[in-house]
Amino acid sequence: MLNMDFTQRAVVNSNDSEWVASPKAGVWRKPLAREDAERGHATSVVRYDPGANFSEHGHPLGEEILVLEGTFSDHSGDFGAGTYFRNPPGFVHAPFSEEGCVILVKLHQFQADDLTHVQIDTNSAQWMPGQGNLKVMPLHEFGTESVALVHFPAGERFHRHTHVGGEEIFVLSGEFRDEHGRYPAVTWLRSPHMSQHTPFVEQDTVIWVKTGHLSI
Repeated sequence: MLNMDFTQRAVVNSNDSEWVASPKAGVWRKPLAREDAERGHATSVVRYDPGANFSEHGHPLGEEILVLEGTFSDHSGDFGAGTYFRNPPGFVHAPFSEEGCVILVKLHQFQADDLTHVQIDTNSAQWMPGQGNLKVMPLHEFGTESVALVHFPAGERFHRHTHVGGEEIFVLSGEFRDEHGRYPAVTWLRSPHMSQHTPFVEQDTVIWVKTGHLSI
């Protein structure tokens, strides 16, 4: 088990992690949180070498993907960097990548009644005004869970706030900061229910953020 105590804060700079081979040749992982080697709750950065593929499979409690680099493919099409997916229970595919790709993947984490298939190209989706000078791109909401991209312009500070239901962040570009530390691109951090922080940035920064999904 890795980072499975949701009452504890977790931070992983995936730049500092080694790629670990998966059961399929040419598919590599950097585990961020994992319940078991090949089943259950998992959050990982995954790399497909050019031409790599994975056997057809489903996901009993869903699969959430954000394409970070390259082109990720399955029977439904080819999807470039910036594509966000939610593949619900019952969805079956055999993913591959002709040119290679890097993806953020979350497995076995959907709420029981969350059955919506989501596919969003964040390169063309609309940014909405957020608090202060922030911009927000909503990606998904279900119950208390909310997923979005958030853009912090250089020098922006956000007010101190409480994470009701927890918060999970993956830094896509720039450097996210708070009173606890500095988090460069491809850093993952998870803050538990009712934790607090005061985020800010010195440079233009974009994060993927999920809130309200951890045990209350």
